[in-house]
Amino acid sequence: MRIDVSRLTKTYKDGTRALDDLSLVVPAGMYGLLGANGAGKTTLMRILAGLVTPTSGRVVIGGHDLATAEGRLAVQRTLGYLPQDLGVYPDLSARRFLDYIALLKGLHSRSRRRRRITELLELVALSDVADRRLKGFSGGMLRRVGIAQALLADPRLLIVDEPTTGLDPEERIRFRTLMSQLAGDRTVLLSTHIVDDVAQTCRSLAVLAKGRLAFQGSVRELVAHAHQRVWTVTTPGPAPAVGRVVAALPEGAGMRYRVVAPGPPDPLARPAEPTLEDGYLDLMDTGP
Repeated sequence: MRIDVSRLTKTYKDGTRALDDLSLVVPAGMYGLLGANGAGKTTLMRILAGLVTPTSGRVVIGGHDLATAEGRLAVQRTLGYLPQDLGVYPDLSARRFLDYIALLKGLHSRSRRRRRITELLELVALSDVADRRLKGFSGGMLRRVGIAQALLADPRLLIVDEPTTGLDPEERIRFRTLMSQLAGDRTVLLSTHIVDDVAQTCRSLAVLAKGRLAFQGSVRELVAHAHQRVWTVTTPGPAPAVGRVVAALPEGAGMRYRVVAPGPPDPLARPAEPTLEDGYLDLMDTGP
């Protein structure tokens, strides 16, 4: 399900401009939306989900214009949304919570709800704790409940906002793997400030900075942004004063620094192959 965003602007009542003339095309499959906190990602997600009205601009999802009531209803019928902060009822079990959300989404057949909830609990690996109260769940388990509720109506478009924030490494890997699996037959839009989440799951992405589009293309193209601009320096002295230090590891009696800079930041510098993080940081420092 393709998403077309054209000249989208959102200015809040206090004068904050969260989105500034943003145009973006999101194709089917897994797609990353990367940016620092405050870049406008959550505002964009909420507009796509039909929860926030833009100040100006146009959004068309799967051929449906969100400016019309008919378009919003059509999109909401095919949309699954996991917000950054999912409100749950802590005294309900996972199974009862999903049953309640399924009723709100129009799944009125009890037998159909039961089958679907059982399928999803197995998909997100929560079958063994399905009847435990949510207040006893870890952060990662609650995020998996969130994905299950977003999938109840088998949506063609799945929007997830900062899904791995606060998760431990094992839960983050589990969640990324699940997202990749879900993208096989639907569009999954992953919004995050964690570069590695995009590097491990997406082939294409967009980068937002201060409400504007800073980059749109493939992961490989963003990595290439830092080509011949990444260096390693091993020294017993201070960190290089030129460029941005992105990593520092003890090595022998000194430190080994990884630096993004337009040229060698030190006479001892050696070139290194760039990563997506290097490309992203270089983009933020120098612009497209």
